[in-house]
Amino acid sequence: MHTRITKIFIVIALVLGFILSRVGHWLKRQSSGPAPKPILLHYGPMRLMQTNSEQLPEQRLEQQAVDVYWRFSGANTKEVISVHPENSLQEIVGFGGAFTDAACYNFDLLSEDARAELFSDLFSPASQGGLGLNFCRVCIGSSDYATHVYSYDEGEPDPELKRFSIEHDQKYILPCLRQAFALNNEMLFYGSPWSPPGWMKSNGSMLGGSFQRKNFASYANYFVKFIDSYKTEGINIYAVTVQNEVDTDQDGKMPACLWPQEYEVDFVSYHLGPLFEKQGLETQIWIIDHNYNLWGRAVASLETPALAKYASAIAWHGYVGDAWRISTVHDAHPKIDHYWTEGGPDYTDPNYQSDYIKWTRTFTTNLSHWCRGITVWNLALDQTGRPNIGPFPCGGLVTINSITKEVTRSGQYYALAHFSKFIERGAKRIESKALKTTQEISHIAFLNPSGERVLVLTNLGPEKTISIEEGKSVAEITLTKESVTTLAWQ
Repeated sequence: MHTRITKIFIVIALVLGFILSRVGHWLKRQSSGPAPKPILLHYGPMRLMQTNSEQLPEQRLEQQAVDVYWRFSGANTKEVISVHPENSLQEIVGFGGAFTDAACYNFDLLSEDARAELFSDLFSPASQGGLGLNFCRVCIGSSDYATHVYSYDEGEPDPELKRFSIEHDQKYILPCLRQAFALNNEMLFYGSPWSPPGWMKSNGSMLGGSFQRKNFASYANYFVKFIDSYKTEGINIYAVTVQNEVDTDQDGKMPACLWPQEYEVDFVSYHLGPLFEKQGLETQIWIIDHNYNLWGRAVASLETPALAKYASAIAWHGYVGDAWRISTVHDAHPKIDHYWTEGGPDYTDPNYQSDYIKWTRTFTTNLSHWCRGITVWNLALDQTGRPNIGPFPCGGLVTINSITKEVTRSGQYYALAHFSKFIERGAKRIESKALKTTQEISHIAFLNPSGERVLVLTNLGPEKTISIEEGKSVAEITLTKESVTTLAWQ
């Protein structure tokens, strides 16, 4: 009996040993052989626009619909950009440029058909093939990019503003604004003065100098008259800044005005804000409108409750300082909004038409630090950066040759397109993270109101394939050498 039982156990042991050995052999083969094919999840086509150094200008805005397959994420050795739609940040207002007197002068030189074509390209919604520019700046009086120096109340002191008139703007500025708005009824305009009328200032001139406190009340009324006059002409003003570049008089070489911090605080707190409130104006008031290095002034100014009651946002320029300082202001005053309101190319730069990477990284940086909108400088200038009554060699978003009337596009134009053609008003910036990646790639992500994800990637280096990760899914995308790539998917 015992012998029989022993034999049965031996047989069972031999069978189990055989099975285990085969399983072990199979596992060994699997580990040493090719990896199993991943399980694929098809989420539909992705919209893709890629701009690189090997393209002709006419190829830089070509969009593709590509089938991208997503697989379950796991071990990944490639560079990874992860997006997190569940972590939303600031809401986006829009993208645009400045309708300076100079820009509108150049637009006016074009034939009716040529201007209609250019305006359709710039302002028509992206769904209709345009750049979809919808967040644009206008000048309250003369800037440095103008045919001549002017205000809306020239001459001897006029505290009651009996001479106030926007007649200058009716020739070509207002027609341009109306034409743009007709193409895109989502257009928002905000205004910035480069100088008050000369008689309100210490030096009696719009060139340089500083403001005189005794004229606070008159100047507040000057803003109200500007807003009301533009409304009569069919143009609503969404916001105003107190002064373009509050901290410089530009050595008297162009329309400019110094505004000490206490002047700006008092003007907004006790004159401009209360008057807007009394008049029932919904126009927002933005302060600073100058470089990142004034972040400390912004923080300190907002400590005044009376100013904080009326100031909605900080306007920033990118000429001096570091953009990350905007986040310093945000951390101190999280309820205040931020906008990037000026920056443009140099028409003498040999990379004027090809520096899209520089500008894409600029826009990415500012949006990453809480800016809700991007407005570049002159929408259009001629081939010599004119009309210009100031000392700076700025170029336009586009160049209109004063002789041939040929239109060329700057690198900044192509950079802006990577945002304005994809990111809708009301989109939220969402968290994006770089994993296993290098400094050669910058990234920023958004969630459109439609639920569409948008990811803008700038590659400074050679061609590389990276992984885009969302949740438990990952897809691979190839970034060409020295390129900007915008991806959009549901």
